[in-house]
Amino acid sequence: MRPKIKIISLGGTISMRSDGAGLNPALGAEALTADLARRTPRAQLIRQDLGRAASANLDFPLVERLAGLIAEFAAEGGHGVIVTQGTDTLEETAFLTELLGTPSLPVAFTGAMRGASADSPDGPANLADALTFVTSPSAGAEVVVVMNGQVHAARHVQKTDTTALDAFSSRDHAPRGRLHEGRFIALRPAFPPLPSVAPARGRASPRVWIATIGLDMDETLFTLGEDAGIDGWVIAALGAGHVPEKLAPVLGRLASRAPVVLCSRTGGILCERTYGYAGAEIDLLSRGLLGGGSLSPAKARVALLALLRDGRGDVARRFVQLAVAVRDDTLSNAPYSPPETASS
Repeated sequence: MRPKIKIISLGGTISMRSDGAGLNPALGAEALTADLARRTPRAQLIRQDLGRAASANLDFPLVERLAGLIAEFAAEGGHGVIVTQGTDTLEETAFLTELLGTPSLPVAFTGAMRGASADSPDGPANLADALTFVTSPSAGAEVVVVMNGQVHAARHVQKTDTTALDAFSSRDHAPRGRLHEGRFIALRPAFPPLPSVAPARGRASPRVWIATIGLDMDETLFTLGEDAGIDGWVIAALGAGHVPEKLAPVLGRLASRAPVVLCSRTGGILCERTYGYAGAEIDLLSRGLLGGGSLSPAKARVALLALLRDGRGDVARRFVQLAVAVRDDTLSNAPYSPPETASS
């Protein structure tokens, strides 16, 4: 029996053509996958358009609806799901989908760095690779990003370049795997599920700001945020988790009123017990800031906002639990598994 694969299109560069005034969304799921369906009769493709927008215009309610559609398809006996969208927020929507509960099937997000009307678009190859992944026996019940022949866990993937074909990486982590000669080569096992969150269910959306710390930054932004009643903060701090000394009391005051997450603006792993001066990570964590572990500022915001929308239990405790789970994935990186011994 042919596996049932659902392809859900949200728009993005993969769907865009040039109209003479720049790239704009033009293609839906049917047009995107016409050639894929002809070349891969081994799978039954079910297409659905959920949007046709640049990924900068996606929002939490849409991703919550997407997660619901994935869960429904899994309950109906579906084998896997491919989601196509723009790459600007790909790492955030994939991570949010994972947080909303990984169903019992593989989910692969993919997109393109070049539009569909380019001389050599990369979208078709990425789509074919995503299909190879979700139909592979080595794919688990997990959410991944498939781009440029590589498979990255949603919790670890980051976009690190604006236009390069290899713009996505797993940074400090081993990639989940790669595509080779039409097969998925697993380089490490699927990660265990993360603590899940529930959709907002009609509750008003909280506001979480990211504040990127720079040289000699003052407290103006934080004063504005306090006056505006911001519900949570992510501090993209310098280096290992540092801010100018003059900001430390301000951040401590914010943390006494709302969750404040400390991350590194580099996207690397936060230090927790190395630097002891005022404004360094030991000082800031002692003032009530929450350690972001290995989460990038963008992913930390997604996690905090999702937990605030969920509204259940102690948000600070649940955030730390989630951040520790992702950080421990990083610190226990599995060694590289050569293709000749890896599952296929």
